[in-house]
Amino acid sequence: MSTVENFNKREIDRRLAEGFPFTHRWHNRFHLEMPFGLINDPNGMTYHNGAYHIFYQWNPFGCAHKNKSWAHTKTRDFCTYQIPQLALWPTDEHDKDGCYSGCGTEEDGHLRVLYTCNAKDEEGNRSSVQRFGTYTKAAGAVKKEEIIIDGPPAGFTAHFRDPYLFDWRGVRHLVIGAQTEDKRGCVLVYREAPIRWECLGELRTQLKDFGYMWECPNLLSFGDYDVLVFCPQGVEARAYDRQNVYQAGYIAGHASMDAMEMLMHGRFKELDHGFDFYAPQIVTHEGRHILIGWMGMPDREEEYPTREEGWMHSLTLPRVLTLRQGHIFSEPVRELKALRHRETERALEAEGESEFSTTLYDLTEMILDLTMGEAYSVSVELVFGLEKLVFRYDRLTQVMTIDRTGMKLGGRGKRVFKLYAEQTLSLRMYVDHGAVEVFFQHGEEAATIAIFPEKNIRPMLRVFSDVDMQQISGVLWELESFHYESI
Repeated sequence: MSTVENFNKREIDRRLAEGFPFTHRWHNRFHLEMPFGLINDPNGMTYHNGAYHIFYQWNPFGCAHKNKSWAHTKTRDFCTYQIPQLALWPTDEHDKDGCYSGCGTEEDGHLRVLYTCNAKDEEGNRSSVQRFGTYTKAAGAVKKEEIIIDGPPAGFTAHFRDPYLFDWRGVRHLVIGAQTEDKRGCVLVYREAPIRWECLGELRTQLKDFGYMWECPNLLSFGDYDVLVFCPQGVEARAYDRQNVYQAGYIAGHASMDAMEMLMHGRFKELDHGFDFYAPQIVTHEGRHILIGWMGMPDREEEYPTREEGWMHSLTLPRVLTLRQGHIFSEPVRELKALRHRETERALEAEGESEFSTTLYDLTEMILDLTMGEAYSVSVELVFGLEKLVFRYDRLTQVMTIDRTGMKLGGRGKRVFKLYAEQTLSLRMYVDHGAVEVFFQHGEEAATIAIFPEKNIRPMLRVFSDVDMQQISGVLWELESFHYESI
């Protein structure tokens, strides 16, 4: 159980300020993370007063999933950030066992958040209520205000969390992750009314027996189409998808608040095929749907050796989502180009070769286009001395394999997914000290991977193919670290 007295904001903020900039070789330099404690779900993402505000779950007191509070930072350009501060933490009988995930909104010129209060009684029975609060710059914290939903409706368990606000025909609604009493995951919809928020019921889908809990829902509009993003738990792995312990993905179709159904939607598709991606949240501003995810995975703490150093996990790079023929494409926000050291720009070129190698920078962005010609098997490796992370593409089966069995520390294993590349295999890759993010085929698929190289050395890029490729081309940049500013 959380202890209110532990949350000394002034002391915690002081320790945070002293922790930047990072010096440990495993600390990422252009991914948001903390100098101590465990972070997970991004929350409360809002554009307010000329800046993007990013909250995220955080345990300031260790690397266990408890003491759930919210940290806060903001940025105007996704390159320079305010040094994070503690912004929301357990204080009363409603949230004494954790300030769980939620969302943010701008209301009457104020930055407001909506979050799940978690509390347990002496028998361990959970209560989950949904509460608004207002973030104030002067306090650097959220003032807790009205409870709008005092528990799940009849027929649903207390696994009832992660509200996400959206406008529908000029009226505020929210979706929230839920579980039926017969242990089936789903999403509930509420509508704002003059006196109280009304439960409209379950947003029905064509997915049957699709996990025992749906977390972190987001409902987005892309023109005439709607996309329900959510994280199902308890879905069985398949040969080419759903290979993590928990998934993060979406269905695209047409949401009807009258029929309470996602109509004519496609199959569930994952947003990311890597090992370390969960609980994404999306903020919409000036026509862009910008996603940030948690670079981590629940119930896999043993795969992250930084916990021995006192911190765990990062947030992903911000990604812009677009929808094409029912499929979400994702690409890093354009603002990240400002991190490039222009004087280090280096062309990658080779013709008629089956092998290619070059040394990368400590912090690297790379665009790589492999025109395969007669080659049918292509491998792209990140090599750290005797360790390596491998991306292997089989053109005949149209299968991409991500293999980190060649790394000594952290999680191992493989991830396998379908990827169509007729003539050219295209990768856009970001390599940080402990994180690799790859965007395949101009954002058609993505993969997030946490790595922990044993040696503190610059990685090498190596490319292999079964026969000579027609052409290897691309460009390489050294990246700057994020800049952190005091308030």
